[in-house]
Amino acid sequence: MSAVIVDAHHHLWHLGGGYDWLDAPELAPIRRTFAPGQLRAELAAAGVSRTVLVEGGRCDADEAAVLLEHAKATPEIAAVVAWADPADPDLAATLAGYAELDGGGHLRGIRAQVQAEDVGYLDRDDVRAGLARIGAAGLVFDLVVRAEQLPSAGRAAAALPGVRFVLDHLGKPRVRAGAEGLAEWCELVAGLAACPNVSAKLSGLVTEADWAAWEVDDLRPYVEEALALFGPDRLMYGSDWPVCTLAASYAEVIDTLDGLIGRDDRAAVFGGTATAVYGLGSGTAGIEPGPESMGPDQTQLDLPRRNRWH
Repeated sequence: MSAVIVDAHHHLWHLGGGYDWLDAPELAPIRRTFAPGQLRAELAAAGVSRTVLVEGGRCDADEAAVLLEHAKATPEIAAVVAWADPADPDLAATLAGYAELDGGGHLRGIRAQVQAEDVGYLDRDDVRAGLARIGAAGLVFDLVVRAEQLPSAGRAAAALPGVRFVLDHLGKPRVRAGAEGLAEWCELVAGLAACPNVSAKLSGLVTEADWAAWEVDDLRPYVEEALALFGPDRLMYGSDWPVCTLAASYAEVIDTLDGLIGRDDRAAVFGGTATAVYGLGSGTAGIEPGPESMGPDQTQLDLPRRNRWH
């Protein structure tokens, strides 16, 4: 069967639609609208068949309707991770409302901007109650956290074994800091990686490195350590497009990772893990912990080595 490559993390946004974080001076290159047509051109050139569209930091429920409409109208977008506040007393109603939206069947996960919260945010009882509610709704919770928040994320995942967590961008390690950043990240992520209900995205690393001068060898130790800590069946490729374009093109990102992943692991990382975790092609995300829900379908995914750039 033909290979199915999944990009498990990208964004779309309309400039002026509430994405105030784009006002930062250094983000001028991506301070513009990124629409489905632009995405599809990148996917076609890279041979990517399916994607997971992730909330873009707007932090309001109205964005979910836009993202779900994009998913309904764009064949490649197989799943949406929308924003919601885990501590919101009305969270259950918000999730039910999302499911009723046009395209609501594409909803597979929830993400909150935990990276903007204090270090102990995920230790709060109200937040954990919300995370449990998200899991009970059959949804994944995407963790976008700072490196120093990784231990609290590990405690939350251990306390909620029935909730499927996905760590975005490997927890934003300090790639720019070289060996010091790597050692720090390995120590901080260990507890989270030990939880079988946690998967991670090999995404966003180029923008944690030096945007103008990063090299493949800056990323290599993180990929190697992630494979050792999580294993390929709990790792998935994500472009983080268009944010990645601050440091690299879409093709550079996927081809760099391809050069760092061995042939035996490629099927899981480039499709199988995301397909299982987000329930792509089914009605619900794969939230039950255990190897049965995390292993790739090796018969469908046999990604050849690309090496167009690296």
